[in-house]
Amino acid sequence: MITEPGVSRILCFGDSNTHGTPADDPNYVRLVADRRWTGVLQGLLGDGFDVVEEGLNGRTTDTDYDDRPGCNGRDYFVPCLQTHNPLDVVVIMLGTNDLKACFNRTAKEIATSLGGYLDDIAKNVADRRGRAPTTVLVSPIWIDDTAPWYQERTSAAFDTCGIQRSRELSEEIRRVASDRGVMFADAAQVARAGADGLHLSLDSHPRLAELIASKVSEAVSPSPDAVTAAT
Repeated sequence: MITEPGVSRILCFGDSNTHGTPADDPNYVRLVADRRWTGVLQGLLGDGFDVVEEGLNGRTTDTDYDDRPGCNGRDYFVPCLQTHNPLDVVVIMLGTNDLKACFNRTAKEIATSLGGYLDDIAKNVADRRGRAPTTVLVSPIWIDDTAPWYQERTSAAFDTCGIQRSRELSEEIRRVASDRGVMFADAAQVARAGADGLHLSLDSHPRLAELIASKVSEAVSPSPDAVTAAT
């Protein structure tokens, strides 16, 4: 399918919760497109928008696993921006994997690392009018250590510090968004983890899509001053 050149292109850059890894399937078979929040977002926004999914299981903000190459999101981000340029809105939802015990990162360190993404956007991509795209930093859902499958499937990767820090990420990412003048959304306000305590529950996908759709609509709507000038 050839995308209509006049549409607004939205890049959704994230980890397994953007990829569509289910919380409630023991085989972790990726959700089909219209059940993933990015696919629901496309349906909500309609034909005037092109939602680009860029979710990778295990993706971190800017740190490397010892035995899992390719998951450092920052390494891939600039080529990704340039591949999909022009972009009207860039949505970034990262941080959960950085909470793993093997990285021992604080919520503040994780949030601060997202500033590098904002630098990359400023230097490497523009919207269809040659302006800087709108960026939305999304704080991810909380890790839920009370979920029924958490101990069996998820607990080996996260210690108690990581669980607590998942609840601290919101304010830290909000701070970065405010300091850098970009938009902010808190996924934990509308969405939750499912049975494994890590990935979005199935019913959270449409709720998250609605939250992001509201931010995208706000970002691409003309300002009152622009409307007045046009009339």
